[in-house]
Amino acid sequence: MIRLLVGILVFVINGIYKDRPYPRFYVLETVARVPYFAYLSVLHLYESIGLWRKADWLKVHFAESWNELHHLLIMEELGGSQFWADRLLARSAALLYYWIVVGIYLVSPRSAYRFMELVEEHAYATYDKFLTEFEATLKQQPAPAIAKSYYRDGDLYMFDEFQTARVPSDRRPVMETLYDTFVAIRDDEMEHVKTMAACQKPETAMETLSPHAAAALVHGAETEMVMVTENSTPETAPQETAS
Repeated sequence: MIRLLVGILVFVINGIYKDRPYPRFYVLETVARVPYFAYLSVLHLYESIGLWRKADWLKVHFAESWNELHHLLIMEELGGSQFWADRLLARSAALLYYWIVVGIYLVSPRSAYRFMELVEEHAYATYDKFLTEFEATLKQQPAPAIAKSYYRDGDLYMFDEFQTARVPSDRRPVMETLYDTFVAIRDDEMEHVKTMAACQKPETAMETLSPHAAAALVHGAETEMVMVTENSTPETAPQETAS
């Protein structure tokens, strides 16, 4: 069923937008945000009725939706949303997939995460192919202002947060040309794939998902070790015995 849903989405987008890359990416990014909204909705519901609280999971999924939002803003700046029919299709598909993913997540979170893993894998392949075909043209155009703000000049906390396979500040994309922008977007999709794969592991439920939280734990352990070392009483040197 999961592969069927992804297959339908891919078939529709590829068929309608074969020769229109920016509208195609606009639709793809509009729909790509939706599963993260669905995860957040269900997790908030569980917390509200007292089942469990996963604050770090909420933070990571919001960071993922924040990342996809900026992909969407970039496509809008490139003109991908100019035609009303594209906006209608994107928003209709988003509404449909929201409720589908909410239902799947309520029944099987692992299946819901698998769904998004497949979507992000497709997005990675799509952007990678686009970069190969239009490399020369993209390198002649400047990076959009919104891309520079998100990837380089703004507060990068949220950018780091969705990349659970990395330590914070490990990745800082170059952001000069439009080619750089699409490289960053493509690589983002692979980071989403890694996070979705991590969410499907049974042991992840017992661990911290947020990379910032994990980094804080490591830093706290290192600080505690230093304090213990500094406060240790050195051994007293043996006294010489008078002969």
